[in-house]
Amino acid sequence: MLSSPAFPPPRGTLAEIVDRWRTGAFRLVVSQHILDEVGRAWTKPYWQTRFDLNQAERALALLRRRAEVIPITAQVTGVATHPEDDLVLATAVSASADYLATGDKQLQQIGRYEGVKILSPRAFLTILAEPEDEAAV
Repeated sequence: MLSSPAFPPPRGTLAEIVDRWRTGAFRLVVSQHILDEVGRAWTKPYWQTRFDLNQAERALALLRRRAEVIPITAQVTGVATHPEDDLVLATAVSASADYLATGDKQLQQIGRYEGVKILSPRAFLTILAEPEDEAAV
């Protein structure tokens, strides 16, 4: 589990993914758009019932410090159901990412875009658990 309370939740799928990222199992790439969206989301009542503002601020600081922040260079328009999600897709394409792990069901329904496989956090964790030679397929 997490060695620091800075990144909620303290256990579960997302905690395992964050732990694997922090130990170098994969490269986490975000854009300024994603950082801004995460910051906004964590101020909403749904998330505020799950962790306090201090935890959210520390988690965002961790993302800003340790994730690779890239400029959006790809143009994606009208693919997702929301323009903000087109920017998330554009981030993944700009980074030449293999995977986009998201809890957004509408993005998951796209399945794949420009070589980026879009999947749930649980499915991504399953891929991370596969032996190296199987995960590369």
